Amino acid sequence: MTTVFCKKYQKELPALAKAPFPGPKGQEILANVSQQAWSDWQAHQTRLINEKHLVMTDPQSRRYLMEQMDKFLTGDDYDQAEGYVPE
Repeated sequence: MTTVFCKKYQKELPALAKAPFPGPKGQEILANVSQQAWSDWQAHQTRLINEKHLVMTDPQSRRYLMEQMDKFLTGDDYDQAEGYVPE
């Protein structure tokens, strides 16, 4: 099993099997983000899309999600879905 030092959780964790999307950004995520952090981001992304009624064909919504992804994966202050209470 391949591991990576995860920039979100600041420890060695199992790596992603492949880049989540093409290009330099995908390679950066592959090299620096664990499977756990990426799964957590996907769940958070889904909440943001649903709660904020984002339309993924809208370039502004896609830009917003990319900014939030960067913040989430680096541990910066990122937006929360209103009304969401973690289990």
